[in-house]
Amino acid sequence: MQASPITFQPKSVILANPRGFCAGVDRAIAIVDRALEKFGAPIYVRHEVVHNKHVVDDLKSRGAIFVEELKDVPDLPGGAVVIYSAHGVSKALQAEAAERKFRIFDATCPLVTKVHVEVAKLRKAGTEIVMIGHEGHPEVEGTMGQANEGIYLVEHEEDVANLAASGKIKDPTKLAFVTQTTLSVDDTARVVESLQKAFPNIRPPRKDDICYATTNRQNAVKDIASKVDVFIVVGSKASSNANRLREVAERLGARAYLIDDANELDQAMFVDFSKVAVTAGASTPEHLVDEVLAALKGRGFGDAVLVGGESESVEFRLPTELLDG
Repeated sequence: MQASPITFQPKSVILANPRGFCAGVDRAIAIVDRALEKFGAPIYVRHEVVHNKHVVDDLKSRGAIFVEELKDVPDLPGGAVVIYSAHGVSKALQAEAAERKFRIFDATCPLVTKVHVEVAKLRKAGTEIVMIGHEGHPEVEGTMGQANEGIYLVEHEEDVANLAASGKIKDPTKLAFVTQTTLSVDDTARVVESLQKAFPNIRPPRKDDICYATTNRQNAVKDIASKVDVFIVVGSKASSNANRLREVAERLGARAYLIDDANELDQAMFVDFSKVAVTAGASTPEHLVDEVLAALKGRGFGDAVLVGGESESVEFRLPTELLDG
């Protein structure tokens, strides 16, 4: 399907590009697939490997067991096979896994690992760190857990003001910030501006921490949202990047909905509206998008018109232990 200019017909459907799986998600799912093929069931995955119910349910049906705590992994002869999710894990969790002699395969997205490495280097140099991210998100917990101290979480601009007033920062001249990889580009820019005003010497990351896939999908939504009535984002409610897509569309005037799959489409979403756009979060399989488009067609909407830039070509290598041969 080739990208086309936006031209509206009655009951139009615009399909955003790029959308759906990113390289980190592809790699994480492939790691679980290969582990199941190589070692057989059960294998244990710490947290949902990616935030999508359909992906997780499929892997469960094939013998993957998802746990939040390593205490829920049994001690097996030769060591249980344990996979870290794409969101990454803390140093403490890594130490616990090593102590119990699990056979570990790390599905952490390499772009998240890059942030982990940066945090470790900064702390080794005595630099304190401010992390911009959503409290309670597993990626944030994993990144914050790369340091025992000297790292502080902020989510909103008011959090920056509270941190500045708290006196927690020991030396504002030795301060840097990192970010969660799946944040809103625009929201993060405002928080960064607040950080730079509060701490003029704060150092940015060497390279933007918000990943290419998050940025590209948000930009695709920005190009379309002001021109449509309704924006459907296919993705999990637990997915940070999918939620950000819905927010971006809403801010540009579209009535936006985040749905897991076509079963959540409701006729009330489309009353008096004729221009609809569809995109998908970075953890969403393309077949779920196809099912949404088919359901829209069944409601009288036309064929989808693809709009946007070039498709992505980024690939991340699998662990050598899981490669064939």
